[in-house]
Amino acid sequence: MAPAAAGLLAAGALALPAGTARADQAAQDVPAAEAAGSVVEVTGSQGDWQLTVDGSPYQIKGLTWGPAMADAEKYMPDLASMGVNTVRTWGTDATSEPLLDAAAAHGIKVIAGFWLQPGGGPGSGGCVDYLTDTAYKDEMMAEFPNWVNTYKDHPGVLMWDVGNESVLGLQNCYEGDELEQQRDAYTAFVNDLSEEIHSVDPNHPVTSTDAWAGAWPYYRKNTPDLDLYAVNAYKDACGIKSAWEEGGYDKPYIVTESGPSGSWEVPDDANGVPGTESDEVKAQGYTDAWDCIAGHEGVALGATLFHYGTEADFGGIWFNLLPGDERRLSYYAVKKAYGGDTSGDNTPPVISALTVGGGADEVPAGGALTVDAEASDPDGDPIAYEVLSGSLYVDESTELKPLEASDDGSGSLEVTAPDRPGVWEIYVKATDGQGNVGYRSQSVKVVPPPVDGTNIAQGRPATASSFQPDSGDCPCPADKAVDGDHGTRWASDWSDPQWLQVDLGSVQSFQHVQLNWETSYGKAYTIQTSDDGENWRTVHEVTDGNGGIDDFDVTGSGRYVRVEGTERGTAYGYSLYEFGVYN
Repeated sequence: MAPAAAGLLAAGALALPAGTARADQAAQDVPAAEAAGSVVEVTGSQGDWQLTVDGSPYQIKGLTWGPAMADAEKYMPDLASMGVNTVRTWGTDATSEPLLDAAAAHGIKVIAGFWLQPGGGPGSGGCVDYLTDTAYKDEMMAEFPNWVNTYKDHPGVLMWDVGNESVLGLQNCYEGDELEQQRDAYTAFVNDLSEEIHSVDPNHPVTSTDAWAGAWPYYRKNTPDLDLYAVNAYKDACGIKSAWEEGGYDKPYIVTESGPSGSWEVPDDANGVPGTESDEVKAQGYTDAWDCIAGHEGVALGATLFHYGTEADFGGIWFNLLPGDERRLSYYAVKKAYGGDTSGDNTPPVISALTVGGGADEVPAGGALTVDAEASDPDGDPIAYEVLSGSLYVDESTELKPLEASDDGSGSLEVTAPDRPGVWEIYVKATDGQGNVGYRSQSVKVVPPPVDGTNIAQGRPATASSFQPDSGDCPCPADKAVDGDHGTRWASDWSDPQWLQVDLGSVQSFQHVQLNWETSYGKAYTIQTSDDGENWRTVHEVTDGNGGIDDFDVTGSGRYVRVEGTERGTAYGYSLYEFGVYN
């Protein structure tokens, strides 16, 4: 069985159409396309199948669709130039018409998807009980055929694809015997949908996508009305053939997502996070996947590789062929695999090696950071560099943010390290001025800067105005902020003001304070001291805090030292990993 993480990145990288929010009424407002659709069939017999369009053989050479539906006309000429004849979507609704129109105008067809909960990853929308939730099933049974009826005669339609990785995704909702019952009930419902879709549209096949071939026994048992199977497979794309043969299946299949290894399939690096593969390895991943799929003749009817996307976030840099509308090495690998003309192509710079922090195991937050990139351009174009940081492993954000960098022209870049401790992904982006881009990244562990002196607050008794008793990783009482562990924290109620104080045991002088904020930080706060715990004097004030590490010299004395927050930086409370007071 594939790990629970399989498909998470893929699902996180796509945007589901608005139709997944139930748009039955909207379908009534969309005029049906003129009757100019193709007749698409799965023909042949065991081990010798083919897909035909109006009687002619059709091998799917496709990509999953990433841009906005409304931008389809902008990108379809590019897809056609790559040799692409098919795109795949995850949802079908009123927004799908521009995509279908543009695809048909350029000789491209669409595998039109329908999303079913829970799906395989983020964006799934929660769990469904397929044994008892008749309201949900009735809603889908009305919605999907409605859109099929709307677009069944559109020349852009190739086939219908019901669901995405839900046999896998159900393991996030159920376990044991109940999980097995739900998987049976889900695939039986897929069959009900397939029967209804066929009754509305007999001229296009119906399939259903899941995340690994281990889902196929459920489909074989419960979905006889499907015309073919569909599977998403990345690193294991070349293992699908043997899985099909060993399973003794009697239907052909398509691969609806594939490419290089996903983040869930690669070894962790020295910092315990997935090690990102180079552009060369990723490009080879697309080539190898397509070769294995195309090599299963008579059974594998083609693929839509992942992903014709333009997002330049974590998932986009991992997979997309043109993040930020700039073409990757993988773009050209897919183009070559699909028979596009590559003879006159100018191709991207390649970063062959990357060193972050001079190879140091740890770098201080907010300190100087050296990033060395070894890159070359096959066409001799000058290379421009950018450095970006990603905090996915710090706060689960997929956004990449540029770091101000000085470049000596040799690929050695000086930047300021992120201000927040944790494992960060540092990216180097190399562009050639010809619309091409190369990426390479490496993780780096950012730690609080060292402080001269002794932390006299560590291990001392601490109290707070409030604390979170049971949410997330809590309880998060006051003493977690002075235990010397940057992985535990104090977290307050979600209101202003809030305070945390530490008892030093006696009146003591100090000269430095270091605060290590969690995501929920103090925008405005004061550092106060007291000899008796009742009468306080302010020794430092901050009005423009931005989280991360706050590190400052401050002269003070007292038995008690307190940080009092008066304005939160987020809608949540105040949250401190460590409150250090140094003599």
